[in-house]
Amino acid sequence: MAPRFQNNPDRIAAFEAAGWRSYYDRKWLRLLGLIVSLSREQFHIPFPQSWFAAYYVTRASLAWAPLEHDTLVVQAFYEKFYRLARRYSGLHFDPARAAALELRYNDIHRRLVGNPDKREFLQAMTELHAEIFDLSLEQARESAEHRVKANNIVDLISNKLSTDIEGDWARLEAELRLCYWSIEAQMTAREKEHIPS
Repeated sequence: MAPRFQNNPDRIAAFEAAGWRSYYDRKWLRLLGLIVSLSREQFHIPFPQSWFAAYYVTRASLAWAPLEHDTLVVQAFYEKFYRLARRYSGLHFDPARAAALELRYNDIHRRLVGNPDKREFLQAMTELHAEIFDLSLEQARESAEHRVKANNIVDLISNKLSTDIEGDWARLEAELRLCYWSIEAQMTAREKEHIPS
């Protein structure tokens, strides 16, 4: 039997929240270092491959940042990252599909900033989590809801609408923790269902 995929929600959320902050502050070298840590923590990508993983995500982020960007370039970097993530994590997702869903999530997030109707965004995030973590759409929905809430908070910060920036960054990290604890709970429940009695 393959070893169980290990997920530490608190550490993953801390690295990811710090990574989001670095992205919006355009601190690309800090973002690179945080993604190295996140890649090792979440997907168990060892050194030095974790540096390649971080490079791919950072390049995707750099390519995505301008409003006018080449989506094929962004998706290609995401796919390279997800190929490494699948190799070392023990997960069984399709890297090309995960990359396409990641790109779709980015596109919808940007397009719906300020729009209170986030149903399309929630659906995209649900599909991304379901793909990566081998969950049903129903199992992935709660984690996606928390991830969308985190994105709504970062929109307040990045659009200078936040009245408590530090508090909002803390709330964003809390939503990411809830997101990853939900994934952990659903993966554990799924595995218990498949244990022979």
